[in-house]
This record gives sequence, C-alpha cells and structure tokens, in this order.
Amino acid sequence: MKNLKVKAEREYDIKIDVQWKDEVASLMKGRNKTAIITSSSFTPDLGQLQSLESEVHVFRTPDGENGKTFETLNSLWDWLGAAGFTRSDLVVAVGGGALTDLAGFASATWLRGIDWVAVPTSLAGMVDAAIGGKTGINSDYGKNLIGAFHSPIAVVIDPIWLKTLSDRDFSAGMAEVIKCGFIADPKILEIASSINIQEIRANEQKTLELIYLAAKVKAEVVSTDFKESFAREILNYGHTLGHAVEIHSKFKLRHGEAVAIGLVYAAELASARSLISSEVLLMHRKILTNLELPITYDRAAWTHLRPLLASDKKSRGEIIRFVALTGLGSTSRLEDLTSDELDAAYERISS
Repeated sequence: MKNLKVKAEREYDIKIDVQWKDEVASLMKGRNKTAIITSSSFTPDLGQLQSLESEVHVFRTPDGENGKTFETLNSLWDWLGAAGFTRSDLVVAVGGGALTDLAGFASATWLRGIDWVAVPTSLAGMVDAAIGGKTGINSDYGKNLIGAFHSPIAVVIDPIWLKTLSDRDFSAGMAEVIKCGFIADPKILEIASSINIQEIRANEQKTLELIYLAAKVKAEVVSTDFKESFAREILNYGHTLGHAVEIHSKFKLRHGEAVAIGLVYAAELASARSLISSEVLLMHRKILTNLELPITYDRAAWTHLRPLLASDKKSRGEIIRFVALTGLGSTSRLEDLTSDELDAAYERISS
C-alpha cells in the first residue's frame, strides 16, 4: 500500500493499492448512518459493509455526466433528509469522476458540510476527479460551473476496479495521467512512451506506478493551492477546449478523450508562440495516439466550440485563458490570444 497526503482545508490520505471495503469499514466506525452513493448501472457488493453497526443506505444516480444535474442533486438532498442524515454521518461515493463530483457536492451542501469518502472506480477518477475537493454539477452554460470546494476525509484506490473498465475507459483515464506528465513529472511520459496501452493495462504494477505518480502531482498541487487561485489552474491543462468538445459531443466522448484533443490544441497554441519545441508538440501527438486516444475533432464544430471557450472557469471577463507549456514540467498562461491564433490552432487539429 502507498499513501499520499493532501493538506487542504483538512489533511487526508490517498490510499493506493488497498481493499476498498476494508478501508471504508474502518471509516464507518462510530457513524450512525452511512450513505453509499453509486450509479444506477453499478452494483458493488456491499455485504461486508451492510453487516456493520452503521446503518447503510444506498442511493443510485444516472450514469456518468447524466447524473451531474440539479434534478439528481435535489433528489439526493431529499433522500438524505428523509433518511435523517446528520453531521456525524458519512457519505461514501463509489463510482467514476462524475459520481464523486456529485456526491462530494451533496456532502458539501448538506447541513453546510458532512464527511465523505471517495472510492473512485475509474482511472480518471483515481488520478484526478476524486482528489482535491473540487465538487459540483453541470449547467446548461458549461461543465462544473456549479460547485464547492469540500475535501473528502479519504480517497481509497483499489486496483480491483481497473479490471472492470473497458479498454476505451482505461485509455480515456490515461489522458489525465499524461496531463500530469506534461505539467509536472516527465517520468510519466517516459513510462508511457516505452510501452503501449495494452502493455500498461496488462501490468498492474506499472499501472499502479502511473496512478501513484499522477496522484502525487495532483496532491502536491492542491496542497499548495486548494481553491484554484492560480497554481492549481495547471491541472486544467487541455481542459479549456476539452470541456467544450465534451459538451459539443453531448458527452458521447469520454472526458479523457475530449481532454486528449484539448491537450494537442493547447500544445499547438504554445508551439505557435514558440513556447515549446516542435519535438514537444510531436510528443503530445505520439503519446496520445499510442494510448489510442483521439487528437483531432470535426472542423465544422469550431463555430459551436468557440463560444463555449468563454464559459471556461479560467476565463476572466472576455479574456479566454489557457494553461500552456513552456517545456516539459513547466507551465505558463496564455491570456492575449487573438481570434486568428485560436482559429489557426483549431485548423491544425481538425479533421
């Protein structure tokens, strides 16, 4: 087992390579009630947990981003109220990144904040969404625009969930791993460049090493800047266009697939400004392609994507801000891009 510590508004552990039910059982001790929040198509075996003294209640949400709505959140609030949840009780989120976003936000807002535990079941959730205390739901105007900062009391990463992922979902999760390599830890890029996606998936220890390295990047960044005042924005590398693509696709693309496209777009912007070399730009394309991730998007979609960029959380007034690389493991901000630069970069990644 490997532990990482996050120091935000509270200190908590990221526990890697553990059995999730054992860890959750220990956190349930002394709680009158425990809410297990999971998705409607997901049926984790809760037998061990249901035999404990804490009264277990289960709430199921719509799958994926379809669950990150006000309607689902309102139903969850009503359910917590009807079940009589108090500040001494516990919420356990068992699912992917969308599920932990929703359950974390419900925990942040119920009684102005109750304890919750993140049990990410997707690779993207393990290295990104479940860590850092950013919780929320989507709006018609953009992704994750409604939310709160509310850290879990623990993040529990059990490799058993990796076996449940489709090849597509595993690849999509690797986009967030690779992002951490570009912004902070080139060792991740070295590993990902040396073997293909099938070899990574077949080697659990190699996968766990990548999870550890990526989670370490996230833990260190959010410990420095919990509420995204500046430093934490680097974790949004590739997400400015990525979120727009995700929304335009009506979430038919996985989050990591959209981010992969956004990573290449951000690299094109930086390359055009001579912030990174052509070799670093090519590295984006090669590694992401090697991981069977998309790196282009529909040319005709740009007229719809362009306005969506303005709703990104990093925007300030009418200024669209991008996280950009200035080298491997080194970042900056682009805040003065012209429409011509934005258009030209998209042209270079469009299909």
